[in-house]
Amino acid sequence: MTIGTNEATLARAESAAQAAVALLPASSPLSVGAPTQNAAELAITGQSVRARFAGAAQGEVAIVVTQDLVEALANSPMGSLDLSQAVRPALEAAAAVVGPVVVDPGELLEPAQALAALVAAGGVLVPLEAGELGVQAVVGLAVAVEVPGADGGDAGDPGDRSERARGGPPAFDLLHDVEMEVTAELGRTRMSVRELLSLAPGAVIELDRAAGGPADLLVNGRLIARGEVVVIDENFGIRITEIVGASDRA
Repeated sequence: MTIGTNEATLARAESAAQAAVALLPASSPLSVGAPTQNAAELAITGQSVRARFAGAAQGEVAIVVTQDLVEALANSPMGSLDLSQAVRPALEAAAAVVGPVVVDPGELLEPAQALAALVAAGGVLVPLEAGELGVQAVVGLAVAVEVPGADGGDAGDPGDRSERARGGPPAFDLLHDVEMEVTAELGRTRMSVRELLSLAPGAVIELDRAAGGPADLLVNGRLIARGEVVVIDENFGIRITEIVGASDRA
């Protein structure tokens, strides 16, 4: 079908689908189909997760999965698993094709509602297909605003720059009493459900961190510092050795 949008938008939506497909839970290998703005073509029974993003661009991304995956997560041997968390790596990968962005936690919506809203925002939908099984998932991407200079350059809103030049202090004092979750992380790894179910006492899991390497300090999931693990009165602690700048976090 003919889509009323430019080639760059179509290519970006396809890139988002390609980035997401490798991270999306699926019982069969998925391939990227032809992009469309006709949500009715992609009506599948299941659940959708839609999330907004901001940074190098502002917009929203959505992923629709079939009811089979929804039920599999709900009846996992490890208990009910959250769909938003299961597809979050795929959501973040899809949104990242526009540049460095931060993706919000997202919300669960009915597929038809999520896809219609995304198309109404000028977005493009890309089906993910599994051979004779047909469409098993959908990735949608809508970019509302491109943000000049969001990659750390000097571009930006002139009013913002003049405010900084005048030395106007940001109202950060309003946040001083807000509590934040701080996490020390030794390392990470990815495991399949099959590997998780095979774990037993005494099992060793290899992390993506060299022995003796620094631990990461995260605030609400965002890296802010690194340090070394210490013991304080029989409790673990972390001694800060490095404050991570914005460019390093990106």
